[in-house]
Amino acid sequence: MVSKFECRIMTTMAMISNKWKVLIVCQLRPGTLRFNELMRSLQGVSQKVLTSQLRELEDDGLVARKIYAEVPPRVEYSLTPLGQTLVPVLNSLEQWAQEHSDEIIDCHSRAEQKEKRKEKAKAKESLIQRAPTIR
Repeated sequence: MVSKFECRIMTTMAMISNKWKVLIVCQLRPGTLRFNELMRSLQGVSQKVLTSQLRELEDDGLVARKIYAEVPPRVEYSLTPLGQTLVPVLNSLEQWAQEHSDEIIDCHSRAEQKEKRKEKAKAKESLIQRAPTIR
């Protein structure tokens, strides 16, 4: 059975679990941005994904959307007061990543080397099994 605490944590993590959501919140830390400014600052995100993630963040109460009655329409996004409460958490996470980046990179390198050794051993085993037997 899941406790209330675990349920709250899972709900909260679901709100920001997508990598784009975290990056959007980070980009909005300094202040308001227009859609195209966000799009340019988030290298690799598609318009469809950005639109979807912004809507979800808005539905969760973390991001505010303001539409100006102009031609062409201007839409701006900013963090809500609730979204602003995530800023210190993300700043702490960023600081932790900076402090431990060398360790993280080392761990990733070791894991990659281990995976390469496994693949090499598997390929060798496959060759041995396919080789004709000499009698």
